[in-house]
Amino acid sequence: MKRRPRSTHIKLSSVFSVVFLLLLWQLVSFFGLVPSFMLPSPIQVGQAFIQDFSLLAFHARVTLIEAALGLLLGVFFGVVVAIVMDHFEKVKEAVYPLLVLTQTVPTIAVAPLLTIWFGFGIFPKVVLIVVTIFFPVAVAMLNGFSSVDQDELRLMHSMGANTRQILWHVKLPASLGDFFSALKIGVTYAVIGAVISEWLGGFEGLGVYMTRVRKSYAFDKMFAVILLISLISLLLMAVVNLLEKIAMPWKKEGENK
Repeated sequence: MKRRPRSTHIKLSSVFSVVFLLLLWQLVSFFGLVPSFMLPSPIQVGQAFIQDFSLLAFHARVTLIEAALGLLLGVFFGVVVAIVMDHFEKVKEAVYPLLVLTQTVPTIAVAPLLTIWFGFGIFPKVVLIVVTIFFPVAVAMLNGFSSVDQDELRLMHSMGANTRQILWHVKLPASLGDFFSALKIGVTYAVIGAVISEWLGGFEGLGVYMTRVRKSYAFDKMFAVILLISLISLLLMAVVNLLEKIAMPWKKEGENK
């Protein structure tokens, strides 16, 4: 008799945990332990989600465009800067402290400044997402480059490989694991960063919608937005996992052994 894969047990445990929390939440609301205007029940949240789905989908499209642009640019600049720092030690010494410094400033403090400087359009939102994602991607790639076996590098040099060939055939494949780990964090940061920037200024997007329903004390709709943001983040994580399996088939083979 075949044993179930460990991943199946983990998925079943996750499903049971979510169902248990939803039942507990429903019971708390049913018995009135928390007023419904403060904590709407899962059924009320589901009804609000269905009723406002077309409006939520419209605002989600705007947020996803902002998140996608910021994610792509953040990943691009992060990879490029990591490659430059890996090749030039002086650049690494000069730039790395600045990268760390960018992460000490809270996102919520930067967003209003970007809105003042660049207005209420899409540009300041994309800039905020790029700043948020840039650091984890750059650091992850740099760690991946530094983890390459030195004997492998010496072998490539002895075979006459140039810098570009070593980067393409050795360093980039070796850093894929770190890259996808950073990307999994980045996709969630992208959505959250877009929503936060929309809170502070904008005309469309899930953050704008959330601000409007909060001011009208429609907390069932607030929870519906949170549910949609969570679903979008999970979907993007699933896409990244799929890309990781395609880009790193050897990892799946190693896990199956």
